[in-house]
Amino acid sequence: MLRSFTFFLAGLFGGTHAAGQSIEAGAPGESGLALRCAKALVCSPDPGDVQYVDNALVLVREGKIQAVGPAREMELPAGYELIDLGDRWVMPGIVELHCHEGGTYDINDVVYLANPGLRVATSIVPRNERLERGLAAGVTTVLVIPGSGSNVGGHGILLKTGLREFEQARLRDPGSLKVAQWGNPESWTIGVGMTFENWNTRHTLRRGSAYARRWEAFEEGRGPEPERNIQFDIFRDLIANRAQISTHTQMYQVVLMTLTMIKGELGLPVFLDHSTIGGWLAGGLAQEMGVSAIVGPRSLDPSASRGMMNWSRNKHEGMRGVAAGYQEQGLENIGFNTDSPVLPQESLPLQAAMGVRYGFEDTSLEAVRGLTVVPAMTVELSERIGSLTPGCDADLVVISGHPADPRSWVQAVWIEGKQVYESEEARLW
Repeated sequence: MLRSFTFFLAGLFGGTHAAGQSIEAGAPGESGLALRCAKALVCSPDPGDVQYVDNALVLVREGKIQAVGPAREMELPAGYELIDLGDRWVMPGIVELHCHEGGTYDINDVVYLANPGLRVATSIVPRNERLERGLAAGVTTVLVIPGSGSNVGGHGILLKTGLREFEQARLRDPGSLKVAQWGNPESWTIGVGMTFENWNTRHTLRRGSAYARRWEAFEEGRGPEPERNIQFDIFRDLIANRAQISTHTQMYQVVLMTLTMIKGELGLPVFLDHSTIGGWLAGGLAQEMGVSAIVGPRSLDPSASRGMMNWSRNKHEGMRGVAAGYQEQGLENIGFNTDSPVLPQESLPLQAAMGVRYGFEDTSLEAVRGLTVVPAMTVELSERIGSLTPGCDADLVVISGHPADPRSWVQAVWIEGKQVYESEEARLW
């Protein structure tokens, strides 16, 4: 375990913590955890707030972040275990919104072109070997989703990677409704084109939305009780914004259709997934509509043959970093994904590094936010994950330096205040 020792004298560092809130000691028999580090990456949901604290103290109690601030200005409550991390940094657990490695197999049923009722949760194996490797890179939350063989693939599930029991690991189910537009579903049966795919997706989403509205009317006393249809149950969560549509979408025209049809026309909560091969050209519209882009695993739109450009119907030529392209178009909420196992889960920080290498601005920790609080906000869970703000789950990563620096490595990970990984015992990555 990490070298640690316990202080029982409150006020060792003097003063109060940066947020100016009182820090209560635990009741008799209770204890908390204090991590002293060179830098704490707060990653507040509000980009105008403090994003990092130098020479920081991070206080944890009952599995939640209690306070973060300069160590010299904070009081250490009596009975807290203090772990001195030296020159290490502490950051929120990394959040991955495109994962296929949650269980025994990838659900990718293509009997029908739309399968909104399928559920990934039935295949989950908590803390399996592939999730273990991602955990060693600091990935503490994943959205496990169906494959992209059909236009509507079914329910995803949000999962904590380092917890062994399904009921403990499950963060939210359904986590999302997987929609795929172009780049796989067109091979369904004898092959379908964009026009039919758009019709099919719109038809399915309209039917599901109408089903959810009937239930909404019944619950408000405005109509009869509908007959239950488990194919469309998830739309009740979508209408209430308890889940979002995660959309496998790429190329400008297809990303544009995602925005105009799913968000604009149907008014459903959605975020862009993949969103490469010129998809960044729609970044300005995504910003206007309040839609995030979780880009990857392609980090770069390279110079391509004329045939490739004609196939993708792109209107640009030359090299362009995908994340940088969205940023240049004015989009603020940009995250990263691996589509694991297309790229290994543990390479997610490298995706952020690639974004910066190819032009993504990181002067205000944008790359770190893209690994943490941006995906958390995208799925409306920033009050629990992706940040070190008080009240969030104590999902903590001890890392040797900037997460988007490929030389950095993870020393330890806590999930909900419990240590789940220690590189000194067995470094996996």
